[in-house]
Amino acid sequence: MALFLINLLLALAWGAVSGSFSAGTLGTGFVFGYLALLVARPAFGNSPYHAGVWRAVSFAGFFVRELVVSSIRVAVDVLTPRHRMEPGIVAVPIRARTDAEITLLANLISLTPGTLSLDLSTDRRTLYVHAMYEADEPDRIRADIRDRLERRVLELFRGTAGLQADAEAERRAVLPRTPNP
Repeated sequence: MALFLINLLLALAWGAVSGSFSAGTLGTGFVFGYLALLVARPAFGNSPYHAGVWRAVSFAGFFVRELVVSSIRVAVDVLTPRHRMEPGIVAVPIRARTDAEITLLANLISLTPGTLSLDLSTDRRTLYVHAMYEADEPDRIRADIRDRLERRVLELFRGTAGLQADAEAERRAVLPRTPNP
């Protein structure tokens, strides 16, 4: 968190030196600040900040691509005379547990054209999603949300190592226990 604040201060300093606090100037300052902190990494020691920034940038690129693909699919379906829409509600089991993870996942699903988050089960393990093309394959929709979008959200919050540790813990919980001799 400290490196993030330092990076923000460097971005603000860049804006002050440039004489402009526009989004472009502050973004440029943030990039230059990030590069300066990357060069000075030995002085600060190991920090998850640098990997976290790359995960966030990668996630943003992934989601923009998903938005474009979904928008094109829905636009083509709306503009053609024959509609392929067969809407329905799909129950999607989720691995997200914190409020931030669940909120981001639900909002990203709602932002993606063709899907809308409707409700979260009381045990917080199932997200109900309205999908325009549910009749195509509800299992494919579940797998798409869980294996693509949710996995990326969890990587963003927990990192790759945290996600692997969660998968290992989940695998161990499913395995039958053998009695000790």
